[in-house]
Amino acid sequence: MRSSTDLEVDTRRPWYSAAIPAAIRWRLGHIRSMAQPRIGRLVHHEPRPLRVPEGYLQSAAPRDPPRISIVTPSYQQGRFLARTIYSVIGQGYPNLEYVVQDGGSTDETLEVIRGVESELTAWASEPDSGQADAINRGFERTTGEIMAWLNSDDLLLPGALAYVAAYLAQHPHVDVVYGNRLMIDENDGEIGTWVLPKHDDVMLTNVDYVPQETLFWRRSIWEAAGGRMDTDFGYALDWDLLLRFREAGGTIVRLPRFIGAFRVHDDQKTSAQDDLGAVECARLRERVHGRPVSPEEAGSMTVGYLRRHVLVDTRQRLVDRMPLRRVKVAVTPVAADDTAVQTVGTLQS
Repeated sequence: MRSSTDLEVDTRRPWYSAAIPAAIRWRLGHIRSMAQPRIGRLVHHEPRPLRVPEGYLQSAAPRDPPRISIVTPSYQQGRFLARTIYSVIGQGYPNLEYVVQDGGSTDETLEVIRGVESELTAWASEPDSGQADAINRGFERTTGEIMAWLNSDDLLLPGALAYVAAYLAQHPHVDVVYGNRLMIDENDGEIGTWVLPKHDDVMLTNVDYVPQETLFWRRSIWEAAGGRMDTDFGYALDWDLLLRFREAGGTIVRLPRFIGAFRVHDDQKTSAQDDLGAVECARLRERVHGRPVSPEEAGSMTVGYLRRHVLVDTRQRLVDRMPLRRVKVAVTPVAADDTAVQTVGTLQS
């Protein structure tokens, strides 16, 4: 008797293309692709218009909305910064502190900031020692009960602040939340999704799949975890913070909603960053486990999590095939004037 693995279709075999009709081959390939994990990959398909369900715009803040403090650390990202800022202030959240902490950019950053200065709680453009230092400087200017940072090339999706505030108001025992991620290109086209299963603390000790731009936490757990970013980290600073939240006893929950959009662009792709990331991730795994843990061993311990991801991702892709009322995401005030609700079915590849 042949094993089940022997029965898998192998497109490399010479008889495959001749024996199976093209339509069936395409369907088999599509089924196989849906069974593969997609978190960890940043490009899933060609760019398409960035849209969210119409209900995202109808998210309501609690009756007594908690103050949310957001810091955007920035350096030489002026071409994206206006869109990032608008994604925050354009939500109209009624109790917002928003600080832009720039590292002394020489591009169009200062022009962008001055154009929206009246909408910001504070801003500065001064040399710093890196992203973690910039985030710390920004948070020193804030007082909000709920905190987050949003990098200067990413976006918050419509209704995210009201949704997060309402959830935390209804769940006082929860300290930290995050959600699903959209990926966008340089021109704001959607190029993929990360749909995550329920939070898994064991997974977090081996690999960080938490989308940073969707992460929010209470100031109380921030203070319990040390009250600042660790400036020794230049890449895995968000994973370090999550692990410290966990060590401080924080309750972490994944929210079943797309909260933010991560921008994929060429400036992110450097071998030096990859090398730094590998070193810092190894350092964090050793800190948690008390011994060195290779990436291969860490990966073997996330198999169950990835299987659960495939299930929720497949369900989301089936939902995206349905004709739903979706609204185009406005990334600038001008675009907001042209936003229209459409009934669309998005076919994920």
